[in-house]
Amino acid sequence: MFYFCATMLTEDEKKFIAYWEVNRLRRKKTFKQRAIGLPLGALIAIAIFINFFSGWYKRADMVIRSGSSLILVLVIAALLIVVFTVIFSARHHWDINEQRYREFLAKKDQP
Repeated sequence: MFYFCATMLTEDEKKFIAYWEVNRLRRKKTFKQRAIGLPLGALIAIAIFINFFSGWYKRADMVIRSGSSLILVLVIAALLIVVFTVIFSARHHWDINEQRYREFLAKKDQP
């Protein structure tokens, strides 16, 4: 009796299965999904700029001010960090939902 109760799906799990069956491919490709990691990536880039321009590390401050091309490198690096964070978080979020979906299907198919 206990084993039978352990393999039954809850109402929330059934709703998630129905939702993910309909939206799994659409959610993998949408731009809205990519926007999840944008605040985190922007926060990291802003923190990097604050760190460099605060002047707390004198040698780094001297190196940045010695060449104007280093600021361009810093901006490009910050943009790459933001893009990587956005793509990684979107894929990670989708993978978590896909794993959850597969676990619920396996739980549903057990006798």
